[in-house]
Amino acid sequence: MPPRFVLASRSPRRRQILELAGWPFDVQESQADETIAPGTPPDEAVQLLARRKVEAVMSSFPDAYVLGADTIVVCDGRLLGKPRTEEEAFAMLRQLSGRTHDVWTGVAIALPQGSITSFAEKTAVTFWELDDEEIAAYIATGEPMDKAGAYGIQGRAALFVKRIEGDYLTVVGLPLSRTVRELRRLGWPPA
Repeated sequence: MPPRFVLASRSPRRRQILELAGWPFDVQESQADETIAPGTPPDEAVQLLARRKVEAVMSSFPDAYVLGADTIVVCDGRLLGKPRTEEEAFAMLRQLSGRTHDVWTGVAIALPQGSITSFAEKTAVTFWELDDEEIAAYIATGEPMDKAGAYGIQGRAALFVKRIEGDYLTVVGLPLSRTVRELRRLGWPPA
C-alpha cells in the first residue's frame, strides 16, 4: 500500500491549490506555534513556521508524506503576518498602498519515517495607491483578518494589485509548481 499524503494546514486556499496536483490527500490541521523571533530573515521565518506545522502533524502520520506551508508579507523589512485587529489591518494596507512588497511562502515536506526538507519562494507584489475609504470598505468585508499582510490576492484585494513578479500561487499560499517538483524529487507520488 502506498504511503499517504497529508496537508498540515487549515487553509482552504492551500487545499484548493494542492487539489490541482491531482493527488488524493488528507488534511490535518496543525496547532503549531506561529511566533518568530524579531530579526529572523523572511526566508528563514517561513521555512521555520512551515517546519513547525509539519512537526506538529507528522507524529500522527509516521508513514506519510506531510506537507506544511506558511506565508508572510514583507514591506520595508517589516514582517506582516495576520492582523489581530481591524486597526492593524488598516495600518498594514496603508503601508502597502502604492508600493511594492515581497510575499514569502515557505514549504516543508516530511518524508515517511524520516527527515524534513524545506524551501522558500518569493513574489513581489505592487499595489495601486489606495484611499482610506477603499481600505475601510475592504476591511468591512472581513476578508483581510485571516491573511498575511491583511489581504487575499485571490479575493477582493485583486482590485489593489497593479503588478506581480513571480509565482501568483506563492502569494495565495502554496507555490504549487515548485512544490510538485520538490515532491517528485523526494519520491512522491510513489511508482
